[in-house]
Amino acid sequence: MARPSTSASASSTWLPHWEPEDSTFWESEGKSRAWTTLILTTAALTMAFITWFLVSALVVRLPQIGFQFTGSQLFWLAAMPGLAGGTLRLIHMFLVPIYGSRHVISLSTLSLLIPLVGWFYAVQNPDTPYWVLMLLAFLAGLGGGNFSSFMPSTSMFFPKRMQGTALAIQAGVGNFGVSVVQFVTPWVIGFALLGGMAWMGEPQTMTRAGVESQIYLQNAPLVMIPFVAVFGITAWIFLKSVPIKSNFRDQFDIFKSGHTWAQTSLYMMTFGGFAGLAATFPLLIREVYGSFDGAPDPLAWAFYGPLVGSASRVIAGPLSDKLGGARVTHWAGLGMLLSAFLVTLTVTPTSLDSFWLFVSAMLALFFFAGVGNASTFKQMPMLFAPRQGGGVIGFTAAIAAYGPFVFGMLFAWSFASSGSAAPVFYGLIVFFAFNVVLNWVLYARKNAPYPC
Repeated sequence: MARPSTSASASSTWLPHWEPEDSTFWESEGKSRAWTTLILTTAALTMAFITWFLVSALVVRLPQIGFQFTGSQLFWLAAMPGLAGGTLRLIHMFLVPIYGSRHVISLSTLSLLIPLVGWFYAVQNPDTPYWVLMLLAFLAGLGGGNFSSFMPSTSMFFPKRMQGTALAIQAGVGNFGVSVVQFVTPWVIGFALLGGMAWMGEPQTMTRAGVESQIYLQNAPLVMIPFVAVFGITAWIFLKSVPIKSNFRDQFDIFKSGHTWAQTSLYMMTFGGFAGLAATFPLLIREVYGSFDGAPDPLAWAFYGPLVGSASRVIAGPLSDKLGGARVTHWAGLGMLLSAFLVTLTVTPTSLDSFWLFVSAMLALFFFAGVGNASTFKQMPMLFAPRQGGGVIGFTAAIAAYGPFVFGMLFAWSFASSGSAAPVFYGLIVFFAFNVVLNWVLYARKNAPYPC
């Protein structure tokens, strides 16, 4: 039986009382705890995204250090964290009302140590079986799963008028983890950490453009391990849980609402597009422009996409609180549609001359996806009660987390069947147009039946 009350007996885990909509309570004690919780959980969520997208930064280097994989196999490796992330989010969406923020966030953060330690050892041996790397890629999806418990938790801590801003800050800063891992990896693998201690492994020989160099690919997961451990332990010590409780069965009531499915489609457009393109952007650069003389290093460019999308998500949160989520989602969807069209003009190049247009169009696509990520998360809490709103946020995030898997499979199919990424972007244009119309009819137009 559901227990939607906001009071409970005091314990080491559960807060005795929580009423963020009460202005007196909010100013006297709610505000400080909510913002402290946001800071701690956002730090942990950033490490979750770093772990989730670690594979996207590693796969482009594997062929250069002796791993003998085809392009299709590499896209499969990049896709597996998305498959796991989406599946695990379907579990995470139910956890916070059952076990509370403290247990869920701290233990799920510490679970990230499993794939990080695994990748640390696996990349040091080019004879590591492909199935082992596939398993480790799937386990990296533990980081993706966390989102669907972290975000519902945050939505419960803040009043509705501030949820657009709070959720945008947490998700946007967390999304920066994608850029961090893709930016840090090329830098940190270039030297021995702590003087090259024996237990840290030997360097690998990388061959690129006929030039050999020594790299330490294992450094990429290694530098993340202490941060994950510290943030997980800190969460256990300092976090409390909001006393909004419900069992597994009762939380299924969100699926009776048509808004759940409409918002899922919108978030698949925005975050599904962001996550899917972020996971495949390095390989996309490699496949489209890697055959030309003087081809760009994928990791030198790929991190800009999620960086732009993460920043725009943070900025769009307060904007959505001010203007309304639906209106912002409308313009974000139109921007994504136009950007995807521009990308189609650049993915069958005859030289490097179109590379700058390709990157510019992709960055625009990431920018508008980030804006839409924030605005859709403003819409959901406005359409549902707090517990249901948290559940819808968790579910939509779960489905959208399949983005890396879906995009990985689509690009693998597209390159295998046509030798081009263009069919994927043509399909995205149709999908984006559908969602723009859906959002306009239900939520954004004048006299819309459900303005939000």
